[in-house]
Amino acid sequence: MNRACGSVVAAALAVMIGGTEWARAGRTAPPATLRAINPRIELGSPTLPPLAYTAFCLRYEAECLQRRSFRGGPIRLTEDRWAALQEVNRAVNLAIMPARNELGLAGEEWVINPNHGDCNDYAVSKRHELLQLGWPARVLLLGEVVLGSGEHHLVLLVRTRSGDFVLDNLTPQIKPWSLMPYRWVRVQIPGNHRLWATIRRP
Repeated sequence: MNRACGSVVAAALAVMIGGTEWARAGRTAPPATLRAINPRIELGSPTLPPLAYTAFCLRYEAECLQRRSFRGGPIRLTEDRWAALQEVNRAVNLAIMPARNELGLAGEEWVINPNHGDCNDYAVSKRHELLQLGWPARVLLLGEVVLGSGEHHLVLLVRTRSGDFVLDNLTPQIKPWSLMPYRWVRVQIPGNHRLWATIRRP
């Protein structure tokens, strides 16, 4: 992101909540009951990705490869897949100690599974872990949003037949995209991850 991303204090508080709170947050409702009014985010015109994403792809080429698939579109969200999303979200949020990038663009670097990191590191780590579990790349989309504070923030958007869900380091809960209190800026294009798209306003 071109500005500081997310509140480190909020992320730290979320991490310190602990196991029982994480468990309750992860199993508050089955996927069928989490559908929002606007289940699918609408992509607009293609746009350039964040500069840091381009550098990320040079460092982690395998993460940005185009993966051919016989099937397309959103994935069916079974109970097992919902549990996997919850576990990856919980594990990554707990594993990375939040650390703000104080150097701006000069210090912008997206790293998979670091000991300390900011929102970018959480998002790419969650995507990496889900890819390792066999999730198709076409449904795991990095997305740039703006918080109420005006800070830019990176999340992971997961496209399912039950709707688009957000994995975020600022909350233990996985929610439909339209229930997140963010202004959406751009998201990866499912068919071509090296291109991103703007978001159509509802």
